[in-house]
Amino acid sequence: MTNNNDRPDLPAEGAVGVPAELAYLNPDYLNSPDGRILRILSEYAEPLSRFRREKIQDTVVFFGSARFASLSAAEQKLTILEKPGSAKPAAPEHQPGGREQDALQAMLKRAHAGVEMARYYEDARKLAHMLTEWTITLPGKRHRFVVTSGGGPGIMEAANRGAREAGGKTIGLNIRLPFEQFPNPYITPELNFEFHYFFMRKYWFAYLSKALVVFPGGFGTLDELFEILTLAQTQKLAKKISVIVYGKEYWNRVLNLNVMVDSGAVSPEDLKLFSFADTPEEAFASLKEDLTRYHLQPQAKPSVDEGPEIAKTLP
Repeated sequence: MTNNNDRPDLPAEGAVGVPAELAYLNPDYLNSPDGRILRILSEYAEPLSRFRREKIQDTVVFFGSARFASLSAAEQKLTILEKPGSAKPAAPEHQPGGREQDALQAMLKRAHAGVEMARYYEDARKLAHMLTEWTITLPGKRHRFVVTSGGGPGIMEAANRGAREAGGKTIGLNIRLPFEQFPNPYITPELNFEFHYFFMRKYWFAYLSKALVVFPGGFGTLDELFEILTLAQTQKLAKKISVIVYGKEYWNRVLNLNVMVDSGAVSPEDLKLFSFADTPEEAFASLKEDLTRYHLQPQAKPSVDEGPEIAKTLP
């Protein structure tokens, strides 16, 4: 038998070994491809535990552009550009559009558009406030129809802001991006989430929501709108999700869904999966009617008071 003293690479007799790292505390494993399933499960289980703890039953989700500022912020930006002596302009090489004058004109054009589109920020803020004022009066042990956004700036901020100003809880489902999207300051701290996986974030948007309000926006807004419409069209949802498309003039310029009907790509009935609204009052009236009809009737009440009401899917 070999004496361990003759092998310096072997531990001395009677020595105690170093404990192995616990698998769930091993960052190399958790961040590896093999740990992906645990990361995915954590983005299901951890939000679920928080929703239960905060007594969230269901939500109303607001989508829209992250680029629309409040009216006061948009007007301030325009004022600075129109009166360049009031602030130091960026260096020409840092301005889009080439030469300084061309860049200034391009920035002025965007600033004027920003002031025009700021009304949607203010409308989202007002609608979220109206909705939250109503929902906090509803009886029950759990919070109903909690205003939820993607957690970032723009329309998302406006929705969380309006709900917070009304004294209600409000949810932000943020996404970690290479270019940081920071959560807006109006999210209820206990309901501030950040996801790595887009599909897990989408899951929580869809599975708690009873209504969707889609403000003017870009690719991400269209993505969320058509995902919910596809689930409803294909009857993959066992619940009614009311979809309100806000700002008919904007969306009619962006989309011509009648072309799909005329071409046979969708049926005329599919256009009834959503409705338009142009004022916070109009949108709130529609939301209140649908949420009451489909989700506040006695037969629609859940039989238990624990945890969120997770949506079922049809077989």
